[in-house]
Amino acid sequence: MTDFAERRRMMVDTQVRPSDVTKYPIIEAMLAVPRESFVPDAQREAAYADQNIDLGDSRVLLEPRTLAKVLDALDIQNDELVLDVACGLGYSTAVAARVAQMVIGVEQDEDMGRDAQDQLAEAGADNAIVHVGALAEGAAEHGPYDVIMIQGGVEDVPSAVLEQLRDGGRIAAVFMTGALGEVKIGHKTGGQVSWRFAFNAGAPVLPGFEKVREFAL
Repeated sequence: MTDFAERRRMMVDTQVRPSDVTKYPIIEAMLAVPRESFVPDAQREAAYADQNIDLGDSRVLLEPRTLAKVLDALDIQNDELVLDVACGLGYSTAVAARVAQMVIGVEQDEDMGRDAQDQLAEAGADNAIVHVGALAEGAAEHGPYDVIMIQGGVEDVPSAVLEQLRDGGRIAAVFMTGALGEVKIGHKTGGQVSWRFAFNAGAPVLPGFEKVREFAL
């Protein structure tokens, strides 16, 4: 039988800590949440690999390093409300739920959304729910949010999502330019979001997060 607990410890020791992620709440969360429970059955043996995990339909579970560094940069507090866009099968939502007051995951695939809610319940994440709907629309009825995480690549962040971020809040996204990606952290002040580079990473661009193409005649 695979010792997933040992693989989880190895993930933290070889992927998370060496990436300068040392905040105890993040380390504790990633040691506690069984990543293998939040991937497709066929991917369980690869759950702790240092790579994005394929969820199908050009969707991925971000590699552990990327999620850990995003959480570190966002510095989520235990009294904050978090929106987790494109939560997939719920792993990032479950991890964030251990450091936040409440997490709302957004998933547009109904089957994944249902499975994510089941796994969150199984993991005891009673401060997390999954909202099923278009990723690019977020979940305005539960906002505004102190923190927004986007679990996939973007070329642009829809205004509908940015509007759900509370003034003074933070947002993280993987901005893709071709095959190259950069995680940027945005801070909202006076209704405007200013972005700064955090680190390099990559992921497929999510539906609804493509840059609008302008065509000239």
